[in-house]
Amino acid sequence: MSEVLTAIMLLAGALLILIGAIGAVRMPDLLLRMHATTKAGALGAGLIAVGSGIYFTSPEVSVRAVAILAFVVLTAPVAAHMIGRAGYFTGAPLWQKTLKDELRDNLDRRGHYLHSGSPPEQTDDDDSQRQ
Repeated sequence: MSEVLTAIMLLAGALLILIGAIGAVRMPDLLLRMHATTKAGALGAGLIAVGSGIYFTSPEVSVRAVAILAFVVLTAPVAAHMIGRAGYFTGAPLWQKTLKDELRDNLDRRGHYLHSGSPPEQTDDDDSQRQ
């Protein structure tokens, strides 16, 4: 029974990684490519790690499989976010059918700061106004 479950996990993981690779080739811009590869790649690698942990019944392999799963699930979204942010700052073109660009009006391109909602208002007690 464990061989069947392992085979299902490995095949599902490989299929998800294949879907992520196809998404990297087929998607029209950087942000959509990263979305496809991050979601499918992290889940696919996690399924492969869990499948190998099931197949090799030793506790050492199971602990390593869980550690790999945790590492991939925690680091893949952060890495994709940072790459996407760098791509946006450097001017990677968005797909022409992109409907919203919420960062355009809220982003200070000089300092790479993101303002939520409307730009911050200057107040009288602001440090830049003090002498």
